[in-house]
Amino acid sequence: IIGPVKVVCTSSSKTHTFTSSGTFQKKNCTSTIPEIMVVAGGGAGGGDASGNCSSAGGGGAGGYRTGTCVTMPGSLLTVTVGAGGAQGANPGTGKPTGQSGSNSLISGVMTSTGGGGGGFSPGAGGSGGSGGGGSSTPGSGGSGNTPPTSPSQGNNGGTGRTSGTNDSGGGGGGSSGTGGNAAAPAGGAGGNGTANDITGSCVTYAGGGGGGARTATKGSGGSGGGGAGAEQSTPSQAVAGTANTGGGGGGGNRTPAVGAAGGSGIVVIKETTPK
Repeated sequence: IIGPVKVVCTSSSKTHTFTSSGTFQKKNCTSTIPEIMVVAGGGAGGGDASGNCSSAGGGGAGGYRTGTCVTMPGSLLTVTVGAGGAQGANPGTGKPTGQSGSNSLISGVMTSTGGGGGGFSPGAGGSGGSGGGGSSTPGSGGSGNTPPTSPSQGNNGGTGRTSGTNDSGGGGGGSSGTGGNAAAPAGGAGGNGTANDITGSCVTYAGGGGGGARTATKGSGGSGGGGAGAEQSTPSQAVAGTANTGGGGGGGNRTPAVGAAGGSGIVVIKETTPK
């Protein structure tokens, strides 16, 4: 095995945890793979690139996929851990829509799709593993589970809302729940993620980012590494998705304008070895 990987051994198994890209090869032809988990990078929250009086959606969580009794070849396999979407734009520069997260994969075995970026006025959230939240135009949430997998790798983002100065963005979708729609007086909450104990510790992955808010209350991040949105009235900055959870970043606002980055993904392979 080459690359940044933590290996936890028991008398009959090894759990290989990849927090960045590397390679994997079964110990021998009699080894079996009882369980894998592949989580993609989360999308970034939208940010204000034009000084508009609007609020941005939270980033969608990276796609979350698992498998049991997995057929895996004995050859050397590439393991890619997707990066989170890059931080949203500063005022007057760049693209206001949050950038999508990158895919995570075990080559030829399983791929999870990066989360969609949060939308900024006048736009919808991006599609991906889970969809980004819509802007306060109002914009619709992005589609999750794109491309489709079974079971689903994620959920849709929430819709933004405009009401005078009380505008707010929708929450990004999470692996276990859709992003919340913005509603007076709050931004949409990020969709919740999914708990998994494949590493030996129970950790929640792939939560969506919360929507940003102008005079309303910011949207909270979903469980599983989703970051909260920015809030102008406080003011408070948008919060990035947690590294190696695939959480979506929080959406920005006119002030603070910058949407937060998505969290990087993770890949875990459990191998049962012969005694």
